[in-house]
Amino acid sequence: MNVQASELSRAQEQEQTRTTVRLGASLTLTYVVMNMLATVIACYGLLADSVAGIIGAMVVALLLGPIEGVGLALVDSDMLLLRKSLLAGLVGVTIVMTTAFIIGFLHRDIPLGQEILARTHPGSFDLAIALAGGVAATVATIGGGVNLALVGVAIATALVPPLSTCSMLLARGETHLAGGAFLLAFSNMVAIQFASSVVFWIAGFSNTTRLWSAGYRALVRNSVSLVLLIVLAVILGTATHRSVQNLLFETRVREILQDRVDRHPGANLTEVRFERTRNETLVRAIVRSPSHFSGSDVAVLERQLPAAPDGTTVSLRVRRIGVEEMTRNGPVFEGANTSDATRRLSSTPVPD
Repeated sequence: MNVQASELSRAQEQEQTRTTVRLGASLTLTYVVMNMLATVIACYGLLADSVAGIIGAMVVALLLGPIEGVGLALVDSDMLLLRKSLLAGLVGVTIVMTTAFIIGFLHRDIPLGQEILARTHPGSFDLAIALAGGVAATVATIGGGVNLALVGVAIATALVPPLSTCSMLLARGETHLAGGAFLLAFSNMVAIQFASSVVFWIAGFSNTTRLWSAGYRALVRNSVSLVLLIVLAVILGTATHRSVQNLLFETRVREILQDRVDRHPGANLTEVRFERTRNETLVRAIVRSPSHFSGSDVAVLERQLPAAPDGTTVSLRVRRIGVEEMTRNGPVFEGANTSDATRRLSSTPVPD
């Protein structure tokens, strides 16, 4: 009797979860309005470069429901739920991108902030976050002991902001950056859906009682998601590796320039910028110095810079801002000799 009661209770809990997921995947007026409002708040949070505004805006977003609906439908062989979820998801994405495009067009004169630019270069870390978020959201849906609204907020931050970023950039004609933002949003949707399907399968949601048989069927139905996930993992992993290599290169360049400029009498390195073209990596160094940097000084510095990770030629340009340091006895660096500085720059070994 206890076993039967336990199985009955489990069946009731699963049916309750199915009902919750179906409701979340429904295309209703509330769903449309809330996603539109979430986009408005998220767009202005992005334009204002406000992290708190972006996260707080997601309280009203409802994009998680259709993604979970697809995840459950593929495990549960529920084609009606699958069609319903795909329709709601497509409408939701369309609403977000259309609303964001209008806002982006109206405010296309506002400079792009860090919160927008940060969503244009996705990497493998973003994919890992989305997978973990999908697991968390589905566990919350099944368990019922976690506030699903809070989990939904966390997941929505991975969907609405990048979709909004994509549309606002399209409104400005920044198609390359917009493509990166859309790749981030698409990767997050695929990862969340696949993670959701895996959790539903482990929790026993299937039309067959045999776990591994259900797993095989679920894997076949999720084959498109799995292939997409693998392809995205390769693409984003490559992007992450490239970003890490560029970061190491830029850090090394700054270290060398800082060490060398410090040996120039009274000089101070204030800023280093990097500009990349197809054939050249241009390093722009801004230096405050009482004495001039000669072409020989720049040539010595340039030869000591590391090779660019993409194989392009590294070129250095030094912009000097003249300064004068004065005491009661007169200037500190009067008569500073640039040729002496050149010898110091060339004779000092590069730091490890």
